[in-house]
Amino acid sequence: MNGPALEEKIGYVFENKELLREALTHSSYANEQVVDTPPSYERIEFLGDALLGFVCGEYLLDKYPAMNEGDLTQTRSRLVCEASLADVGREMDIMRHIIVGKGEEQSGGRKRPALVADVVEALIGAIYRDGGLEAAKTFIHRFVLTDENDRPFVLDAKSLAQEYVAKGGLGKLSYELAGVSGPGHSRDYHVDLYLNGKKIGSGSGKSKKSAEQQAAQQALPQLTPPPAPQP
Repeated sequence: MNGPALEEKIGYVFENKELLREALTHSSYANEQVVDTPPSYERIEFLGDALLGFVCGEYLLDKYPAMNEGDLTQTRSRLVCEASLADVGREMDIMRHIIVGKGEEQSGGRKRPALVADVVEALIGAIYRDGGLEAAKTFIHRFVLTDENDRPFVLDAKSLAQEYVAKGGLGKLSYELAGVSGPGHSRDYHVDLYLNGKKIGSGSGKSKKSAEQQAAQQALPQLTPPPAPQP
């Protein structure tokens, strides 16, 4: 474990370094120790999982005021799923900091998506215990909720928009490339979304796909089906 390197990567310095070590320690290592068995990440992961669900729920409630409860729940599940969190862990190269036992090391366990995802949740719990709710929220917003449109397993606003249009018999959606800006190595794509020829959303992103997702997200409030009438 290289604590300072990981702290620099995540932008948070622990006052209690033992919390960081606990978050990174797999049970395979803890179980190999004969004396002074260190705690593994399982308990603090439990806390991180709860915090992650809460912060993501609050974020989605604020960002998508027209989205119903079922879609909010489904979207939150995608944000906090194993694939999403493993991707977050790989981005911060957390694998090389995980403390595993010899057998787990030999089997390549430190790179297993499930283990990486668990450690990300444990890290969230450790940050909360060390620095409080705002510190944990800052981490979650920076690493889990950023670039959500580029995560294929997160919110697919295009599919949701198409589903709403189909259910409501609203007509035809079409995406049009409005322009491309920026230097060749860092292009920004600009896309407009039309419903039956009327522009209902615009988006920008580092890829055409990301820009289309942004445009669809902007249009969702106009496409959301009305609530079912009460009996």
